[in-house]
Amino acid sequence: MLERGLPHSRWARVGPAILNWTQEAVINPESSQIREMFRAGRAPLERKLAVCTGTLPLDPSDRAELLVILSSDPDERIATRSSEALLGTPPLSFVAALERTDAAPQLFQYCAHHLLDTPEVAAALVAHLGCPPQVLVQAARHLPEETVKSFADNLGLLSVRPDLAVVLLTLPSLNLDQRHLLEELSEGAANVDVLAEAVKEAEADPAKRQSLLQRLSRMRVIERVQLALKGGREERMALIRDPSRVVQRAVLQSAKLTEQEVEGFASMTSISEEVLRIISGSRVFRKNYSIIKNLVTNPKTPLDISMHLLPHIHTPDLKTLTMNKNVPETLRTTAVKLWRQRTDSRRKG
Repeated sequence: MLERGLPHSRWARVGPAILNWTQEAVINPESSQIREMFRAGRAPLERKLAVCTGTLPLDPSDRAELLVILSSDPDERIATRSSEALLGTPPLSFVAALERTDAAPQLFQYCAHHLLDTPEVAAALVAHLGCPPQVLVQAARHLPEETVKSFADNLGLLSVRPDLAVVLLTLPSLNLDQRHLLEELSEGAANVDVLAEAVKEAEADPAKRQSLLQRLSRMRVIERVQLALKGGREERMALIRDPSRVVQRAVLQSAKLTEQEVEGFASMTSISEEVLRIISGSRVFRKNYSIIKNLVTNPKTPLDISMHLLPHIHTPDLKTLTMNKNVPETLRTTAVKLWRQRTDSRRKG
């Protein structure tokens, strides 16, 4: 999905790193020292010239950043030579430089003035937590439509950079559902009674239940999204029933979420149909047979989903399903036909 509208070969190398931005890029100590020397204005003339001419052995991303810094050097000769060298620097070098948490402030401004027409650079700017607000707005306007939609679905980034949600809402690329979800991020605390029901099913211990409810009731939506992404199992069990859809989605995007938890979600009749649709639409989750079986046997699962998954049900479970009075009649009738087809073919074989 992310490749459309972008040069495929180039995006394949840098796209996933940008859109799965974690702000945990490893910084090489030696590289960091050299860059700090230039950023502090302590680099001697011979080193500046070596960067401009390319004779100083540097990673391409380091050289791109240092050339940007030198393009505003007090020495006009250095500034001119570095500006000329920048013209021949590949855009992907700037993308790599922007993947670091300590990217030089000058890098954002240079890229905003000269490289916004390169989709990968625009995406790297938007993904960086240190990107200045005015550059963020400019860069977002240069994103391809599918990249805008990908950022709108990236709750990990949006939860730590809420101003990005505001910027994305100004763009025409979003569909109606994404707009509603982004608007939810700015909402305040949820109805305590609704949260109480969610917590009641998630936590059996009364004392822990009350403590969890008190915490959640004070949280705005964006804070509950952060908790859904980084919290523990009990918190995810409560937040999967949160009244806010964007919080529910954050639970399913949590890196800590286990398949065993998803198996449980797939069997629950107390969660929204949307959650069940998201689970059924995940290739990763569909590899787990228990999840498929729980979705099909869950009476809350939309019929179009359970019918689509029905052929994947093993024959013994299919027979059990034919006697399950809780699922829709249409599903049960189809299960009977499928079970008979399988058993008849085995007899003939």
